[in-house]
Amino acid sequence: SLSGAIPPELGRLGKLQVLRVGDNLLSGGVPPHLSNCTSLEVLGLASCRLDGSIPVELCNLKRLRILNLQTNRFSGEIPGELAGCSGLQVLSAAGNMLGGGIPPEFGGLVELRTLNLANNTLSGAIPAELGRLSGLIYLNLLGNKLSGPIPPELNNMSSLQTLDLSGNNLSGRITLSTLQMRNLQYLVLSGNSLAGGVPGDLCPERSSLEALYLAGNRLSGEPLSELFNCTTLRSLDLSGNSFAGGIPPGVDALGELTDLALHNNTLTGAVPPQVGNLTNLQTLSLYHNSLTGSIPPELGKLRQLALFFLYENQMSGKIPGELGNCSSLEEVDFFGNHFAGAIPDQVGELKNLVVLQLRQNDLEGPIPASLGYCSRLWALALGDNRLSGALPPTMGLLTLLAVLSLYNNSLEGPLPDALFQLKNLTVVNLSHNRFSGGISPLLGSTCLLILDLTDNSFSGGVPDALTRSTGLSRLRLGHNLLAGGVPRGLGRLVGLDFLDLSSNRLAGEIPPELSACRRLSHLLLDENRLTGTVPSWLGRLRSLGELDLSSNRFRGPIPAELGSCSGLLKLSLHDNGLSGEIPPEIGELTALNVLNLQRNNLTGQIPPGIYRCSKLFELRLSENSLTGRIPPELGKMTELQVLLDLSNNRLSGEIPASLGGLIKLERLNLSCNRLRGGVPSSLAQLTSLHRLNLSYNSLEGEVPPALSGFPADSFLGEGGLCGAPLGACAGASGSAGRELSDQAVAGIIVAIVFTSTVVCLVLLYIMLRVWCNWREVAVSSSDGEGEEQRAGGGWSCADGKSRAGEYWKVCSTSVAASPRQKQTPAAAPCIFQLHALDKDNSLVSAGAV
Repeated sequence: SLSGAIPPELGRLGKLQVLRVGDNLLSGGVPPHLSNCTSLEVLGLASCRLDGSIPVELCNLKRLRILNLQTNRFSGEIPGELAGCSGLQVLSAAGNMLGGGIPPEFGGLVELRTLNLANNTLSGAIPAELGRLSGLIYLNLLGNKLSGPIPPELNNMSSLQTLDLSGNNLSGRITLSTLQMRNLQYLVLSGNSLAGGVPGDLCPERSSLEALYLAGNRLSGEPLSELFNCTTLRSLDLSGNSFAGGIPPGVDALGELTDLALHNNTLTGAVPPQVGNLTNLQTLSLYHNSLTGSIPPELGKLRQLALFFLYENQMSGKIPGELGNCSSLEEVDFFGNHFAGAIPDQVGELKNLVVLQLRQNDLEGPIPASLGYCSRLWALALGDNRLSGALPPTMGLLTLLAVLSLYNNSLEGPLPDALFQLKNLTVVNLSHNRFSGGISPLLGSTCLLILDLTDNSFSGGVPDALTRSTGLSRLRLGHNLLAGGVPRGLGRLVGLDFLDLSSNRLAGEIPPELSACRRLSHLLLDENRLTGTVPSWLGRLRSLGELDLSSNRFRGPIPAELGSCSGLLKLSLHDNGLSGEIPPEIGELTALNVLNLQRNNLTGQIPPGIYRCSKLFELRLSENSLTGRIPPELGKMTELQVLLDLSNNRLSGEIPASLGGLIKLERLNLSCNRLRGGVPSSLAQLTSLHRLNLSYNSLEGEVPPALSGFPADSFLGEGGLCGAPLGACAGASGSAGRELSDQAVAGIIVAIVFTSTVVCLVLLYIMLRVWCNWREVAVSSSDGEGEEQRAGGGWSCADGKSRAGEYWKVCSTSVAASPRQKQTPAAAPCIFQLHALDKDNSLVSAGAV
């Protein structure tokens, strides 16, 4: 393994004819001194670490026949002066970082047989001058940035056998023809922007073309009819274009085909039976089209067919049993069609089958027992069908099986014990079926990476044997009938990413051993019977994105340590018995999208810092015992969209006007609290709002007109709200009218006070005169007048009716407000209270409680 730079002293070897130092660790540039080796015929510097530019001085090597610079780190432009090496037969500079254009001067290298400039960053057009290279056999320009049309002059390269222009930005129509390039065997134009159809003169008569690759262009029209003269074709790839129409029945004219790829087009119609005449076919790829009809039974004649892909079409009918004759089949993928009926028993004849993918069809009936005889089967995917019945015990014979996917069927019964023999299982998905019994038959493998048994009727406990698969990353056992506790051994699964044990019958506390699963991103334990407190060590699971402990029997506070789970997107702790205050550290969860703490026993105030959860689009804090005011900072949570629910708490104060900033909000529920004041007019800015509930508070005033479209139920309660959709406000006739009425009321009050003062002074004067003249009578009259004043001064009578004509609720020492003045149910029942201080029953005070 040579290393270091190429010594310039080599230039002194004037008679040196061959220098091959490739496949070493040489670095640095190519010394220009090598141009002094004028007898040099072969210069091989491939697969080293050479860099810099290609020396122009190499053009002095007039006897040079082979120049191999490929797989290095050369940069800069290719010097056109290399055309001075007139005897050059092989020029390869592939796999470097060369830029600029292809030198047109290369058209003068008439002895050139191989030109390989692939996988560089060459740009510009392909020089038409290359068409003069009539002796060129191999031209490879793939993986560059060449643009423009393919020059028709390339048709003059009559000796060319391989032409690869793939992976560039070429455009225009295909102008090549084998009429002149009679020796062309491999034509590769994939991965460009070529348009139009396949040219009719590509094979005007019998040619030597064996491989035609036109994938990943913008070609259109019918795909095959212009190629029927290319009878020597063995590989044909027209995928990833815009070909339309059907596969013509004359396709069997291409009888030498071994590989036919027509996928990713817009082909329609049925697969013609004549495809069955292509008996040399090894690969048939028709996926992602709009093909209809059924699979022709004639395809059973394709004994050499190894890969058969029909997925993502609209085919229907039954899968023909004749496919069992395709004894070479290794991969079958019919995903995403409408195939119906049963899986044919003949599938067991496919002894070489490695992958069987039939998911998302309409297949029904049981899984055939014969499938167990496909002894080489590695992946079996039958999900999203209508399969029923029990799993056949013969599946235990599939000892090489690694992937078993049967989800979304109606399979039932206990798992066969024979499945324990499947020691190589890595991915198992039996979710959304009707399986029952225990899950131990699946645990013969210690290689499990994914186990998904969601939504079945599996029972028993979660087996400790699961922990033998130490590489397990996803464990989903939710929605079953599993009982017992959460196994402590799960803590040994340090690579566990997804743990779902939700909707079972698990009990006990969350084991602290789970704290070792530091890669957990989803922890779902909801809808069980778990007890204890929410563990504080959850805050150490920094990868946690979803935590759902809802609908259990947890008690105690929400641990402040959860604020350290900075990547948390969803936090659901609802329907438990959690108590204490919401920790302010929740505001540190700046990535949070959903926060659901409803139906607990939480107390205290809503922490204002919660607004820092700026990505929150759903916030549920209802049915707790939260107190205090609604933080105005909530108005900064502009991403709130799905719901803001603070109902059924003990919140007080006014509704913050800042809530009008939640312009994306669709549902707002503040009902059943102790809120007072008016409904802020800023709520009219909530143009996305379609559900609103402010009922059962102590709100008053007029409902903003912009909210009048909500039903009256949204505003029910014991407050004084009025206006549409409720009853009209008394005396309301617009804002100007209400302002005049207020002034009038103020004037009336002043007049009443002035008049009362004058009347009192007059009465006082009269009483003094009477007292002076009738002293004894005055004393007696004074006592009677006091009793009358106590009875008629605005307090309730025994029958509950006051002199002012209003009705009051009577209590022992006080009166309650009339229905129009009632407080919330939690308010004190008595509004005024009287205090008697002396035996003369003199009135001292009437204080508001």
